[in-house]
Amino acid sequence: MEAGCDEAGRGCYAGPVYAAAVILPTDFFHPFLNDSKQLSTKQRDALRPVIEKEAIACAIASVSNEEIDQINILKASFKAMHLAIDKLKAVPQLLLIDGNRFIPYKKIPHQCFVKGDGRFASIAAASILAKTYRDEYMLRLHDNFPHYGWKNNKGYGTAIHRDAIAVHGLCKHHRKSFNLLPQQSVLY
Repeated sequence: MEAGCDEAGRGCYAGPVYAAAVILPTDFFHPFLNDSKQLSTKQRDALRPVIEKEAIACAIASVSNEEIDQINILKASFKAMHLAIDKLKAVPQLLLIDGNRFIPYKKIPHQCFVKGDGRFASIAAASILAKTYRDEYMLRLHDNFPHYGWKNNKGYGTAIHRDAIAVHGLCKHHRKSFNLLPQQSVLY
């Protein structure tokens, strides 16, 4: 029984990093299932309830921007994956990890695959869950910090986001360790 694992939000300027772990039935198939970055928002949002209903087990976890600043984004991504695996209601026998590195999880063997979200259904499903849950979270944050444009950029470093940081400074949801604008003040 394999669990696919992926993260979302690793390269963002703001917000947490999310990760998901998904165990799919061996016969699971959906024609749109693919790397979340290859899908539209509408397709991802349509696939999320299908994945959650059909999966043998799935779980989502996140690590805050404060903790990202303390331990670094790579370790935070691995921690989010570990937390998601912890929450699975079934114990996988193998972990399929999107990417080229991973910190081993307990005694469960793992294999890393660059662009694995385009090769393995369980990793693709994990990428969709991580992305949709993180996007949903960033939309909620947008209501209190609309000038950063998070409803559209989800915390990534778009021109609008960078310009807003230059004008308004950083807020409590920004990743300070990313040295976005070191001279800027922090808004709370």
